[in-house]
Amino acid sequence: MSNFVLSLSFWVTFLCCLLCSSQARWHHHSKQKHSHHHKRSYISHPPTPSPSPGDGDYINETNIFDVRGFGAVGDGVADDTEAFKMAWDTACQSDDAAVVLVPYGYSFMIQSTIFTGPCHGHLMLWVDGTLMPPDGPDAWPRNASRRQWLVFYRIDGMSLEGGGVVDGRGQKWWDLPCKPHKGPNGTTLPGPCDSPIAIRFFMSSNLTVQGLKFTNSPQFHFRFDGCKNVHIESIHIKSPGLSPNTDGIHIENTNDVGIYNSIIYNGDDCVSIGSGSYDVDIRNITCGPSHGISIGSLGVRNSRACVTNITVRDSVIKDSDNGVRIKTWQGGYGAVRGITFSNIHMDNVRNPIIIDQFYCLTKDCTNQTSAVSISDIEYTNIKGTYDIRSSPMHLACSDAVPCTNLTLSEIELLPAQGDIVLDPFCWNAYGDLQTLTIPPVSCLQEGLPSSIKLNNDNEYC
Repeated sequence: MSNFVLSLSFWVTFLCCLLCSSQARWHHHSKQKHSHHHKRSYISHPPTPSPSPGDGDYINETNIFDVRGFGAVGDGVADDTEAFKMAWDTACQSDDAAVVLVPYGYSFMIQSTIFTGPCHGHLMLWVDGTLMPPDGPDAWPRNASRRQWLVFYRIDGMSLEGGGVVDGRGQKWWDLPCKPHKGPNGTTLPGPCDSPIAIRFFMSSNLTVQGLKFTNSPQFHFRFDGCKNVHIESIHIKSPGLSPNTDGIHIENTNDVGIYNSIIYNGDDCVSIGSGSYDVDIRNITCGPSHGISIGSLGVRNSRACVTNITVRDSVIKDSDNGVRIKTWQGGYGAVRGITFSNIHMDNVRNPIIIDQFYCLTKDCTNQTSAVSISDIEYTNIKGTYDIRSSPMHLACSDAVPCTNLTLSEIELLPAQGDIVLDPFCWNAYGDLQTLTIPPVSCLQEGLPSSIKLNNDNEYC
């Protein structure tokens, strides 16, 4: 009788999740510039744990595939890779919606693996236990990719959900002497430095990620490449503030993305948006300590970059090196346009508002005659405190292609310590102040530049 109640409980939960996932995938992004009017500030609450389907009991219903039934041990030591691949392949061939179940109370060690589609029906990877890779570079198989751990490729219709943990075991990767400040006396040494992205979705669509905790990735926690219709809800990403290059969520060439109600603190950007991304809505995120929420970097090695229709709203950024940032390299081309940052609370943040078109990781980058153009950027209701080591607003636009149509309203940024309000910095930045700002942005030039170099970004994007 208890097994029947347990199975019935799991099926009710599973069907509810499928319904929620289906509804989530219908979120809509207008092709026009976002316009939001929010007067309240919201702070993300910790994600609600997903109900556990098992607590150690097997689930043998049709189309629910417990990885232990395929030989997974779950002791954190045995290699469970083949068991996971068999469970995935079996579920993927099911004509109906199927679940690959990772049960509570077990830790499964998996090697670098690609889970491929397309599958016959919707597939849910339900994680209530713990997933982990081999422990560091020395334990990583020589014939396995060091650039990625778990890859989901050509999937149409998948949910990654549950109340469990994905632990990237990143410490030994961060300690490589090639990492920033990890060599002798705080140096950075040459040598092999590839580190795996924890979870990568590639050329996939109709994806939902919900409810899980992701910790200590060796590099990015998530990367979405060439994906469409992505819904991320109520996740928790946690890595130390000094863990190098551990972006929370990175998207590239991806569109129709919603990232909601989540907490991210790490050693790099909470969310980073790369070239080819558009129609992205980010709401109710608590970000930091981190490097903030960034568009870019874009245009590296004279490349084309296009990012449009991005909204970041109703969020908190705290104890971070940056707030909301757009960063591009000299020499690129293309366009960033139709960006809205709205109703964001800053708490002790360096560079709360920053455009950096002179982004460079070394000291020998030269000024060039082309740049990614930046236009139609709206900053509304951004309030809070800034770290006095940097200016509250830094709008450094390219010499070759000025920033245009920057709109600021209801900006109130005060020093976190002391009472000296630093002046904003502007360079070749044009736009409009719709309200008085604190501090005043007297350096923003009105209208449009008298002579603007047209690189015909419409042709490129």
